[in-house]
Amino acid sequence: MRLRKKDYIFVGIQFLLFVLYLVDLSFLKLFFPQFLKDAALVFAIMGVVITLVAMLQLNRNLSPFPTPRQGARFVKTGLFKYVRHPIYGGILLGLSAYSIYSVSGFRVLICISLYALFYIKTEYEEKRLEEKFEEYPAYRSGTGRFFPKIN
Repeated sequence: MRLRKKDYIFVGIQFLLFVLYLVDLSFLKLFFPQFLKDAALVFAIMGVVITLVAMLQLNRNLSPFPTPRQGARFVKTGLFKYVRHPIYGGILLGLSAYSIYSVSGFRVLICISLYALFYIKTEYEEKRLEEKFEEYPAYRSGTGRFFPKIN
């Protein structure tokens, strides 16, 4: 499928938010007890692992753009059996948890912005996936967006 202007805008905003997260302007420091910071570090590591595993499972289908690649195949195994967008879920889990660990209110705000961006980006991405894969609507109704559905 051909990339559209929206694809580049989503990736550009995402890149900007990642850079801002790394910069951490530290104007708003939070307080969390040590046990919560320790737990957050474990969740941050889990987020990184989830992201990496999902990227490996996508293999050649991986792209930063929401529009599927030419010749992409529909992946619904591994983590994708439970979650439609495990990479975004892993990023949100990892960065949110690290924000708590680093007691950074600024990073928490960036994570909230990333969640909003990922939500809007996946709405667009899923429309494109439905155009390419006729079985996508059924898959969508049975799996969670960023995290597994709890029934």
